[in-house]
Amino acid sequence: MKFATKPRRVVITGMGCVTPIGIGREAFWHGLETGASGIRRIEEFDVSKSPVKIAAFVQDFDWQEQLNIKDRKHVARTVPLALAAAREALADAGIDPEGLSLEEKRAFGVEIGTGGGGLAFTEKQYSYWYIGPETSASVYVIPSSTHGGLSSELSMAFGLRGLSHVVSTGCTSSTDAIFYAAQHIACGRQDTMIAGGVDAPLAPGILAGFNVMTVLTNQWNDEPHRASRPFSADRSGMVVGEGPWMYILESYESAVERGAKIYAEITGYASTCDAYHRVRLEDTGTEPARAMSLALADADRTPEDIDYVNLHGTSTVLNDRIETNAVKIALGEVASKIPMSATKSQVGHPQGASGSAGIGSALFALTTGTIAPTINLDTPDPACDLDYVPNVARKHEVNIALCNCIGFGSKNSALVLEKVA
Repeated sequence: MKFATKPRRVVITGMGCVTPIGIGREAFWHGLETGASGIRRIEEFDVSKSPVKIAAFVQDFDWQEQLNIKDRKHVARTVPLALAAAREALADAGIDPEGLSLEEKRAFGVEIGTGGGGLAFTEKQYSYWYIGPETSASVYVIPSSTHGGLSSELSMAFGLRGLSHVVSTGCTSSTDAIFYAAQHIACGRQDTMIAGGVDAPLAPGILAGFNVMTVLTNQWNDEPHRASRPFSADRSGMVVGEGPWMYILESYESAVERGAKIYAEITGYASTCDAYHRVRLEDTGTEPARAMSLALADADRTPEDIDYVNLHGTSTVLNDRIETNAVKIALGEVASKIPMSATKSQVGHPQGASGSAGIGSALFALTTGTIAPTINLDTPDPACDLDYVPNVARKHEVNIALCNCIGFGSKNSALVLEKVA
């Protein structure tokens, strides 16, 4: 395939998701608008010895519908979740993979971000081997446990023969994946992409690992819906979440030619690293601020142009304070005038899918003129003094949105989305 002589504009024309606050785009957006919480007590495995007994699980999802019988034993939970979201995104974009020509399939790629990939699947397989019954173990434990197999499952399911990549950069994984997908289209390597993020890090060993790091809240086991409370003075840690958020990306020219609806154009991106610590942010917030500033410069925008910021907002004491400071550095005097919100207050922390979840919230704002709230924000931390749209959704015209994401290993990524006139 020839490279484009001039970078092509890249737009989002389809969206699909399976979330703790609703299955499907419309249900997710309704949950955002109504301030729903997807956090509940864990019943899928024994948490009697765990100090944390809550998580943001996807409910009422029949994963078996997404797979044929012979595959159900051999894939991680992330696969049926991602397949369901991708199918919705394709339908939303008006694309039927079965109707594509061979050349069109060769120009159609998959770029997925994930933090844990098949880690929960691996844990279950090991339990079969060492505890039993061994006959329940899959012969595909290795390919199904590795991150790279995730995009392959989507490519095989839809017969897509373009590139098939997985990005794993911690919590920034899906933000990075969506940008890389956009770049492949912009330079002419691919014409269309399924891009987004998925994680399902809910298993006993994974929960125990987060507990060891003391990043999870254990103070709200009896009131799960109140547990994730970014920027609140009484926040005490994050809540593990799961879900896929998938998008269809294509060139602006292709979308116009097809008569497709366009949710937004991807106009800017940047990524930096604090080079500081395995899990902690450097205290000043300089590098996440630089990522946001560089993303704005890439989009040829100034802080005054931004109508909404989707924040990483983990609900941990340090991260929320440092992110607030980073936003102030990046946006300067206008920071206090721009409405912002944290999607994790409603869906928990879906790890590598965090960025794609936030992008879904930004598309909600761009499309409907409604900003989702940061729920459970009753008593703001004095050090977190920006406009986080507390508790109740707000009507506000949004033409340009900035999405911020921060990950383990001191990684920072930011993406700019714009409404197409």
